[in-house]
Amino acid sequence: MLRRIDFGDYDLIITFFSLNRGKVSVIAKSAKKSTKRFSGILELFSVLNIVCSSGRGKGLPVLQEAALKHPFFRIRADIKKTAYASYWTELVKEWMEEGKKQVQLYHLLQHVLDELDLGHTPEAVLSILFQIRFMAIAGYNPNLRQCSICRTQLEEIEKSSVVFDLSRGGLVCERCSPGSLQRIILSKGTIKQLLWIEKGDLAKARRIRFTPKASNEGLEFLEAFVPYHLGKEPKSLKFLRQIRG
Repeated sequence: MLRRIDFGDYDLIITFFSLNRGKVSVIAKSAKKSTKRFSGILELFSVLNIVCSSGRGKGLPVLQEAALKHPFFRIRADIKKTAYASYWTELVKEWMEEGKKQVQLYHLLQHVLDELDLGHTPEAVLSILFQIRFMAIAGYNPNLRQCSICRTQLEEIEKSSVVFDLSRGGLVCERCSPGSLQRIILSKGTIKQLLWIEKGDLAKARRIRFTPKASNEGLEFLEAFVPYHLGKEPKSLKFLRQIRG
C-alpha cells in the first residue's frame, strides 16, 4: 500500500502496488466509519490480498475485500523507519504509470521493506540499495565507471576522490571537472561500494559493510541524484532529512 488519502467524509482513495498490475488506485467506500470490513488493515506499507469491483463509467475500482498478509508494524512503530519507507514508496508512486506491470521494482520494494521491518540492515544501506537500483530500473543509471567527457576509466583517475556532475549524470575526471557546476564529491571507496550494490545479489546486499563515510556520501549523492533526474523532489525526502538530523 503506497498511499491513502481522505475522500469525502467516509471514503478513502488508496494506491496499491500490485505484482501483476503495477500501480492501482481504488476507492474504499465508508472505510473511515466501518468497524468490520477494513478495520486496522488499510495501513501504509502493508501487504494485502484485495478484491475490487469495476467502478461506474470511468470511476475508480471499488475495494470490496481486503485481507492482511504482512503488516510491517515495526516500520510504522518507528518514525525513522517510517520516514525511509515513505520516501521509497513516494518514489515508486510518482514514477510508475497506472496499470503498468513492474515485477523487478515490486520485488525490490518488497525486499527493502522486509529488511527494514526486520531491522538487520542499517536504514541508510537499504536506502542506498533501493535508490541506486530504482534508478537503474527507471533507466537513469549513474555513470560511475568512467569520466562522462573524456571516457577515462575510474581505475585510471589518480585522485582518491572524484567529481560527480549531476547535469551529466556521471563522473568527471580532474581534467574535465572545472566546468562542472552541480558537483558532488565521491571517494573511490564509496564509488566501488555503489557499483557492487547496484549489481550484486539482493539477498547478499545486506552483508555489505558501508563505512560511516561511504554511507553518508552515498546518501548525499543519491538523495541529490534521484530528485534531479526525476525532475521533482519528493515531499517525504524533506521529512526524512529532518528526522535523520
